[in-house]
Amino acid sequence: MPNPPAIRLELYDTTLRDGTQGEGFNLSLADKLAVAVKLDELGFDYIEGGFPLSNPKDAGFFAEAANVRFKHARLAAFGMTRRRGVTAAEDPGMKSLIAAATPTVTIVGKSSKYQVQVVLGVTPEENLAMISDTVAYLRSAGREVLYDAEHYFDSFAREPEYALATIEAAYKAGARVAVLCDTNGGTMPETVAAGVAAAVARLGAGAVGIHTHNDCGLAVANALAAVAKGARQVQGTINGVGERCGNMDLIVAAANLSLKFGYGMLQAGGIERLTDLSRFVYEIANVNLIPGQPYVGGSAFAHKGGMHVHAVQKDPGTYEHINPEAVGNRRKILISEMSGASNVAAKLGRKFGIEHDRDALKRVLEKVGELENAGYQFETAEASFELLVRKIIGRHSSFFDLHHYRVEIVRNGTSLAAGVDPGVVISEATVKVRVGQTVRHEVAEGTGPVGALDAALRKALLPTYPMLTRLHLADYKVRVTSSAAEADAVVRVVIEFRRELAGGAESGNFEHFGTVGVSGNVIDATWQAIVDAYEYHLLQEEAASGGAGGGQNG
Repeated sequence: MPNPPAIRLELYDTTLRDGTQGEGFNLSLADKLAVAVKLDELGFDYIEGGFPLSNPKDAGFFAEAANVRFKHARLAAFGMTRRRGVTAAEDPGMKSLIAAATPTVTIVGKSSKYQVQVVLGVTPEENLAMISDTVAYLRSAGREVLYDAEHYFDSFAREPEYALATIEAAYKAGARVAVLCDTNGGTMPETVAAGVAAAVARLGAGAVGIHTHNDCGLAVANALAAVAKGARQVQGTINGVGERCGNMDLIVAAANLSLKFGYGMLQAGGIERLTDLSRFVYEIANVNLIPGQPYVGGSAFAHKGGMHVHAVQKDPGTYEHINPEAVGNRRKILISEMSGASNVAAKLGRKFGIEHDRDALKRVLEKVGELENAGYQFETAEASFELLVRKIIGRHSSFFDLHHYRVEIVRNGTSLAAGVDPGVVISEATVKVRVGQTVRHEVAEGTGPVGALDAALRKALLPTYPMLTRLHLADYKVRVTSSAAEADAVVRVVIEFRRELAGGAESGNFEHFGTVGVSGNVIDATWQAIVDAYEYHLLQEEAASGGAGGGQNG
């Protein structure tokens, strides 16, 4: 691929429409508006809001979005070519697209004779007329039109002239861009390159875009191949969400095209906010982050082997292909039994002034080995690890001390096996703690023991530490450390929390961290992890306010 920094690419996001077709990925109307605003902030060129005829939510989105002043992005409504046997003006789909009142309309049409004859039941000639009529009608209504050529590459492989005829029909009727779609996600990069080259030769580089799916794991590679041959608009979704194996991940594509090839895109600083955008969309959709996601995943710049960590401290380029901050990510040093002193020194040595204290580093490593042998893991429990280091080097004092806790689970009703109403399960937790010189004894209920325990502890601590309202449980995992003991096995509980940072929850500005607890009792392991989270959060809050960051119950 060339390196043409003078060329700017258009980024077209379809997370709100194509992305929501993915299993387990759902957005409310408010969610869709929030994502749209975030995309506009970064400088995306197009935001596809949905298909206004398909459901009330999409229609409602366009009504609400009309009140949003987008600074950069053009909002697009999505629809299909007119139906057979009716004029474009008579078609209900066309009427809904006009009513959406968006500056841009994206129309999808068939590029394959087989699809045309079998799915639509019309002749290839009638399909060309449907494409032309639709585009011309929308253009006459003052809309910018983008044309999505569905199954373009499948058709190009079998009947290239017809595939090209469909996009030419759209272009001559007034479509600004013909977007070539790898609808089934099964096309190889060399075929994409050939299909794009032919389209560019027919229409010109500025008139061709690319829309790929990830069924062969090649969506980003195919998009890069298309850009190399002249495509100038790139369509996809944030984090690659979408039907089947997903759409092309715009996060990864934008990072590659900008940082590796020098193409211009987004607003100034937009690439540096890709990690923030990725995690914002995961959060708002209540979907777990993918640790190994390129560029923006939590593990994208994580180093575990001691030799790697030692090398990265000397020159990050030895094991990192870019500076993590270029996409708003950060380097992560993992701690495990595989770690060396370099890992500990790099992780927290400088923070606590022990990077050259061999005795302290040795004590930390020995304790990590001992605890991991007992079932602990600190790779994703960085908060618990920091607290462990503080305890070993004498820099820890708690914010509260436990007197006792108790959790009761009460079930009323008959057995599920009987095939009748299972009744109600209630969890009740009692927590007694000392905060400074004050003893607090509180009770709370929850849908489960974890919720009840967390609620009771919060109730006891919030009068002194109101900032705990900014701490939220995001994920909870329990694992048997050894199956030999069966139901009596020791378990490891790992909890992921998120802290609201500057701007609060509405800004989507969060820090994620993990804690760990190990016990033969799952509730006690949970308690350990919750207490670590509270202490870590309060330490960060205290440090941010200029305090010493050491707690008060010394």
